[in-house]
Amino acid sequence: MKSKTKGILCILAAAFGFSMMSTFVRLAGELPSFQKAFFRNIIALIFVTFVMLKNKSSFRPQKETLPYLLCRAGFGTVGLVCNFYAIDHLVLADANMLNKLSPFFAIIFSVFILGEKPSSVQLAGVAAAFAGSVCIIKPGFAGADIFSAVIGVLGGAGAGIAYTFVRKLTLGGENGSVIIFFFSAFSSLVCLPFMIAEYEPMSIKQLALLICAGISACIGQFGITKAYSYAPAKEISVYDYTQVVFAAMLGFCFFGQKPDFLSIIGYILICGAGAAMFLYNKNKACA
Repeated sequence: MKSKTKGILCILAAAFGFSMMSTFVRLAGELPSFQKAFFRNIIALIFVTFVMLKNKSSFRPQKETLPYLLCRAGFGTVGLVCNFYAIDHLVLADANMLNKLSPFFAIIFSVFILGEKPSSVQLAGVAAAFAGSVCIIKPGFAGADIFSAVIGVLGGAGAGIAYTFVRKLTLGGENGSVIIFFFSAFSSLVCLPFMIAEYEPMSIKQLALLICAGISACIGQFGITKAYSYAPAKEISVYDYTQVVFAAMLGFCFFGQKPDFLSIIGYILICGAGAAMFLYNKNKACA
């Protein structure tokens, strides 16, 4: 099997893993977002710790990268909690789509964090993506949950800033497992006091669902990491948008959710912008 094919299969597995995480989070019922985020992160922390011990990897980050690790972990935690809130209050596909705004926020914040200047094509992609987000948010439309949708956009922004810091860390030579470990540990510690303050008793079923959400998130996280070890982002990143398709199918199967017409237009705009940027980056690399 070719490396590119392996990369595509891994990124599809990651997209399905993240979609299942969203489904399990929603199935867990009306629990505080911080409580759900804590269990998602503690499972990831246990998993990555086991992997690092097995590979005899060092847990110590580079001294010069510590401020960037804190920024990655802080914005990542905000993004995660906001995403979980959106998952609980929006159509599953809408919540996942708003979270997929993260690459476009990464383009914006890479200007300030990395000093990278976006091209006119990338700026057009950002504009199209935000037009798509407006279709999903539907400001001014009766019955639209604007607050939850805005929280979903903030989740995408937090993730986008976090991914920008991941790029800065990897450019600085920081180990990928250390980045995942630091984020999981930091996020668990931040969520713990909030979880204790508003803790809701859980049934065995709810606990099992949150554990499944954590396992699914691990599949997604390591699937993405493995995918990009097989093939460069310019060749396979577009397949990450299948997460929205998976989320739409799972939302219909488990919750009877059907995205409305404007949301579908929003999906087309955001996925189309992602696909166009994928082709642009690929052609630019070949030039």
